[in-house]
Amino acid sequence: MVEQVIEFETKKYWDALKEVSDPEFPISVVDMGLIYDIKKEENKLEVQMTYTSTGCACMEWIENDIRNRLLKEEEITDVDIQVVWDPPWTVNNLSEEGKKKLKHWGVSS
Repeated sequence: MVEQVIEFETKKYWDALKEVSDPEFPISVVDMGLIYDIKKEENKLEVQMTYTSTGCACMEWIENDIRNRLLKEEEITDVDIQVVWDPPWTVNNLSEEGKKKLKHWGVSS
């Protein structure tokens, strides 16, 4: 799994993003390992994320879901999403919970 440094100040936002599911699998974007970092500056969040492939058809949908969920936090007025491709996503990015859910759905062994 990609090393995620979750600071106390941003933990609630990581938890909030566990409510945002990947449209193709019933797994959160956090458990899929798509979220690399969240930084907070005043009322703005900067989310650094990736996708499973550069051809992901759901990019706009996922980003809108992430932005909409984070904007539900009353102190947040702006969300900047930065998509990065380095490091590239691999199955090693999956959390243990994500691996269990994929196995339950018959996607992995």
